[in-house]
Amino acid sequence: MKNREVGDVRKPRSKRWKHWQKIAALLMAYDFLAVCLSYFLALSLRFDMDWSQIPAQYLSAYQRSILPYALFCVLIFHARKLYSSIWRFASYVELTQTLFANALTIPLQIIWTSFVLGASMPLSYYAGGAALQLALTTVVRFGYRFLKMEKVRRKQNALRYEPVMLVGAGSAGQMILREINQAESSGASGKAQPPDRVVCIIDDNPNTWNRFMEGAPVAGGRDSIPENVVKYGIRKIFLAIPSASVSQKKEILDICLATGCKVKQLPGIYQLMQGSVTVSEMKDISTEDLLGREPIRVDLENVFRFLQGKTILVTGGGGSIGSELCRQIADHQPKKLIIFDIYENNAYALQRELLKKRPELDLEVLIGSVRDSRKLNALFAQYRPEVVYHAAAHKHVPLMEDSPCEAIKNNAIGTYKTAYAAMLYGCERFVLISTDKAVNPTNVMGASKRLCEMIIQSFDAKIKAGQAETLPQLFTHDESADLNPPDFRDALRRVRTEYVAVRFGNVLGSNGSVIPIFKQQIEKGGPVTVTHPDVIRYFMTIPEAVSLVLLAGTYAKGGELFALDLGNPVKIDTLARNLIRLSGYRPDIDIKIEYTGLRPGEKLYEEMLMAEEGLQKTQNNLIFISRPIPFDMDRLFVQLRTLMDAAYRNADGAEIRRLLTETVSTYHPADGQRNPKE
Repeated sequence: MKNREVGDVRKPRSKRWKHWQKIAALLMAYDFLAVCLSYFLALSLRFDMDWSQIPAQYLSAYQRSILPYALFCVLIFHARKLYSSIWRFASYVELTQTLFANALTIPLQIIWTSFVLGASMPLSYYAGGAALQLALTTVVRFGYRFLKMEKVRRKQNALRYEPVMLVGAGSAGQMILREINQAESSGASGKAQPPDRVVCIIDDNPNTWNRFMEGAPVAGGRDSIPENVVKYGIRKIFLAIPSASVSQKKEILDICLATGCKVKQLPGIYQLMQGSVTVSEMKDISTEDLLGREPIRVDLENVFRFLQGKTILVTGGGGSIGSELCRQIADHQPKKLIIFDIYENNAYALQRELLKKRPELDLEVLIGSVRDSRKLNALFAQYRPEVVYHAAAHKHVPLMEDSPCEAIKNNAIGTYKTAYAAMLYGCERFVLISTDKAVNPTNVMGASKRLCEMIIQSFDAKIKAGQAETLPQLFTHDESADLNPPDFRDALRRVRTEYVAVRFGNVLGSNGSVIPIFKQQIEKGGPVTVTHPDVIRYFMTIPEAVSLVLLAGTYAKGGELFALDLGNPVKIDTLARNLIRLSGYRPDIDIKIEYTGLRPGEKLYEEMLMAEEGLQKTQNNLIFISRPIPFDMDRLFVQLRTLMDAAYRNADGAEIRRLLTETVSTYHPADGQRNPKE
């Protein structure tokens, strides 16, 4: 360190006043004078601004009271942090603090003057002084922000262009920048709206900072985005970073969304490789972009080769997952597609959609319930489906807490009856759609889906052991009336059905998903309701979910429980706030967020695998097979019969939960909210 030269009397840097401290000191002085002036003006107005008419006792009382009171106001304002706010970003919070600070001080003026000093003043003195104090202390603060905004607005109007921030100083960024400049110089954007102009560029490479690209300055890295949005009056942000990883894009996207600007991005690196990077290729940020992970990519060629020419049954085919399964299956020449659903409206709409798109499709739409073994047996006997995707289930957690008998009837017993019919009538593959809520379940719905997984594992194990005839038939009617094929026992000896379960997280856009609910609440102006600020969930898109289901049905050898590596879970509170920003609003300011509390049976955290299960890799590095947890299968069938009998006599919830606890060892009802990492 160099010695300071003789005569150098500069103060140490640490003792210099910072700019904001100077502003704070000036603001304190202003507030002190504003308070004094407010009550003097109020007194003057009382006597028509004729100071000679003001009685001496009023002037004396004013002089004795105003200085201590003004000092007290400054101290209160300081305590409420009104001198440390950044007023160019002043918002509802700062306004509330200003109003609250004035509300604290104004009553004390009355107490101080009237009771402590014993002075009698006109009521108009207190009322007028309070109003003027509030006005003068508020206007100066928000006037500063207004002037800054007006300055930016006038600058933009004078220049007549839409200021754009470009994130990415690489090849893609250069192509976007060049096209924007060419469009602006040629007037191609027309007169309907001002043309875009890139006024600053952001890049994380320090070597590009304070340099220029196509005339636009590189203003800094991602951390400087908020300050440069204010500095340049940015309204649009273009992300031109196609080669960045998903996690890097997610970090930058979060910063951009917090600015309130409209954000667009290039879809991917494909456009860069093809040399087709244009502004028209920019797309709006979607909900999927908020997940912060790579999309699941599955090679479906073998999948559809397996499905081609087969008769395929989709139970719950009108639902979110079921309908997407039907759409993708219909695109790949099945021999026959059978949609089986209890809700006719969805099934009818899907029927019309598929036949319009694929008029050659051999499609059957049947209305019925998986609880009805006679209907199922008749269906399987007539159509002999070779592949079954079992998506029919009750999935709404709070509703199943209130109606646990229905969860058992539909989810567990419905799965058993469908799996039995598939076995009896020569089905090749049976794929169960399961859920992450089946892992260490704390609610009835999750426990019922874990029970479904156990049923599927039991069927597969019994068939592989040559003991298919030991699988009991579960009836809710007279057994003699059941529709079994004549060669019933021979059919059981020739069973070749392979059973598999597929477990995934919450599906974006599905029925009951939080995303559509949040969007509806935002459209109505809020509030957006989140159960708990710390709730996290795994998410996947409907195409990802369907890809996994189809893959499992193709690669299954029987007995597997497929699970997906979904990366990091998403915090629901963060997701809600980003959705509000995507809609052009500010969380907690334009759209309020309300925390309603965890619903019955709901967990803070979801898990994809139980600790005992372990993992085995598949051909896709994001898809795994779990090792089944051992359990007594023969005992399971006895317990299942007991559960079925209790459900069909509509036993109370306590009994159903008790029986579920005895059957599903990992089910822990009530306060099961825990962090699986703990």
